[in-house]
Amino acid sequence: MTTACYGPRFEDALILAARSFRTVRRKASGIPYIAHLLWVTATVAEHGGDEDQLIAAVLHDYLEDVEGSSAAELERRFGDRATQMVQELSDTTTRPKPPWRERKVRYLAHLPHASPEVKLISAADKLHNVLSCVHDYKTDGEALFDRFRGGREGTLWYFREVHWALGRGWPHPLVDELGVQVTLLHQLAKAPLEDR
Repeated sequence: MTTACYGPRFEDALILAARSFRTVRRKASGIPYIAHLLWVTATVAEHGGDEDQLIAAVLHDYLEDVEGSSAAELERRFGDRATQMVQELSDTTTRPKPPWRERKVRYLAHLPHASPEVKLISAADKLHNVLSCVHDYKTDGEALFDRFRGGREGTLWYFREVHWALGRGWPHPLVDELGVQVTLLHQLAKAPLEDR
């Protein structure tokens, strides 16, 4: 008898993500947003994530970005642990969203103390974001930063700080790869990379 790698809860999470983000595209690229959610989920799976982590990975932007979403709904459908991870991965769940910098500072303050399970998902998420920026910088140059609320300086600052926060007490290959890509983005943008 073959043991299943995941159960119906994960299948339900995939369906919820596909339906909820059906009309959403990545910033200015035209790529369906589900591609990002699936990339993050695949990366978490490849690094040993369990079913709750896979659920949280595919829904990591659900509470933050889907109008009418609620933690109570996620808890009912997917349980406490997956829901708690989605909440920790969200920089806000309030509407309207607080200012960009305020949200990012709050998220960064929490991240060094997050569990390894949450850090794995966050690292996969941020790595894909930086990889996308590196790719787009090569074709769009400085215009890339016009897509982001933080602009050029805020975006570069946030990626540097996320890399540092994730690496606090959590040595992991994804943190190393994130550091490589953050450095590359700074080099492409000819921006100084401050040491901590």
